[in-house]
Amino acid sequence: MNFRYLIPLIALILAGCSKPSEKIIVATAANVQYVMKEIKVEFEKETGKQIEIVVGSSGNLTTQIREGAPFDVFVSADTKYPNEIFKNGGSDEKPRVYALGSLVLWSKNIPLGELNTALLSTEKIRKIAIPNPKTAPYGVAAIDILKSQKLYDQTESKLVYGESIAQTAQYIMSGSAEVGFNALSIVLSPEMKNQGYYIVVDSTLYQPIEQAAILLKHSDDSPKKESSQKFYDFLFSEKGKAILKKYGYK
Repeated sequence: MNFRYLIPLIALILAGCSKPSEKIIVATAANVQYVMKEIKVEFEKETGKQIEIVVGSSGNLTTQIREGAPFDVFVSADTKYPNEIFKNGGSDEKPRVYALGSLVLWSKNIPLGELNTALLSTEKIRKIAIPNPKTAPYGVAAIDILKSQKLYDQTESKLVYGESIAQTAQYIMSGSAEVGFNALSIVLSPEMKNQGYYIVVDSTLYQPIEQAAILLKHSDDSPKKESSQKFYDFLFSEKGKAILKKYGYK
């Protein structure tokens, strides 16, 4: 072996291994995951930049950001968590609201003629799936509805908590819960469309679900700083808004 070339070769391999990925990592609230898949396709087509989507509840994703997860953009299901990140110095600019979410009551087997919130307190319903209100804003909205309809005391023992809106959807579609609260964007997604029955809940029964995104802090010499900004801007563009509207966001 010619050792004259060995050292430069090893150095080149090590440099390749240590080079940080230029893929933009987007932490995405579970209710926005299907929207984000479409936005990812359009953005990659337009810019040539690659996106990686990490899905979870807004609260859990915020915990990961606090602990140093290498996310570039956070697309939350509320404004509370992005504002918390901004106040703690995780971004150079305030979060922006990109959409208003809508809540649905959804069941695999209960038909539309019977499906309503009054049904929740009856013996026909043994389990009601909702996202965990400690980490998922849509869970907070579900509790708001039950309390505003004076149903919470009668239904509290029936509540089954999903760690995210996606897990809550699994409980409903598997029949583990006869009914549950979920995001309109989930029932309109290609994966869930025409599965079961749902009604859109009156939005005056819960606090508006304002959903905000935040561009996370990058060092000035980060190769991803400019491309992350481009993605963040794309989310608020006319193309981004059109995709959000398609999934029932206001």
